[in-house]
Amino acid sequence: MIKLNTNENPYPPSPRVLEALARASSADLRLYPDPEARALRARAAAVYGVPAERIMVGNGSDELLQLLLRATVDPGQRVAFPVPTYSLYDTLVAAQGGCAVRVPFGEDWRLPAGLADAGARLTFLCNPNAPSGTLVPTADVARLARAVEGVLVVDEAYVDFAHTSALPLVADHDNVVVLRTLSKSFSLAGLRIGLAFAHPDLLAGLRTVKDSYNVNRLSLAAAEAALGDLRWMEANVARIRATRGRLTRGLAELGWHVLPSETNFVLARRRGVDQAPTAAALARRDILVRHFAVPRLFDALRITVGTDEEIDALLAALRDLGH
Repeated sequence: MIKLNTNENPYPPSPRVLEALARASSADLRLYPDPEARALRARAAAVYGVPAERIMVGNGSDELLQLLLRATVDPGQRVAFPVPTYSLYDTLVAAQGGCAVRVPFGEDWRLPAGLADAGARLTFLCNPNAPSGTLVPTADVARLARAVEGVLVVDEAYVDFAHTSALPLVADHDNVVVLRTLSKSFSLAGLRIGLAFAHPDLLAGLRTVKDSYNVNRLSLAAAEAALGDLRWMEANVARIRATRGRLTRGLAELGWHVLPSETNFVLARRRGVDQAPTAAALARRDILVRHFAVPRLFDALRITVGTDEEIDALLAALRDLGH
């Protein structure tokens, strides 16, 4: 099976991660983890140049999204985000009883002008965006931070594949939270590690609704090791970027329109042509891609950047299918 539908990294994590897991003792299973994840926060502070008191560790960035909603949004209050975007936002807002304000992206995928006017307690911006792969410039994010009434959450799950980040905004804007994950670029999706960067007072509010032992000891050790080997991650990111270029060119040669991507996936379209049959035909060949059964994206496929061999197989299959 060639799995190009969930944006996992096709390459293994740093050998230091496996070494850290191999060093685990019975105590790492018998004892509770540090509820404040102090060692990992110290390592993250050194890597990202952000004080440890401005960092919080979550069980994946998805847990941090949930904590943000629990801490800031009461039933009926507004949560705004541009669409289409990460589908979990809708799910979490509904679970909290909030009111989702969906502001459509334009055809150019620029930041929607009306997003700051929603009067939301919480505004989500997935940047780079999923599923489009597009990136809102940091200057535009900064203007949004100044304009929103509540908290702005910049979800940077894919930012290591991009050329810029909003992380510096945390130092100057008390209402900005930047989220990172080690699932994508660090190849640790199975261990669930997320990082939140924000003002200490805002993070203190999140701790009031956080489970005490939300991240296990093995995941903390693995994440600390991964952040200690940035060169390994950066080498894998460089390989994925190169393959992303090959994939984009190959799809364009087959007649697809591919948005410029700053992520480890691409969004490829055949305007006006439903791509559900194409996704199903690829699945019959043991190649999985993501199709969205929604009006805005029915004619598109989101394709994870796999290895060169996997992408060659995908392109060959599309040629055989007449695509």
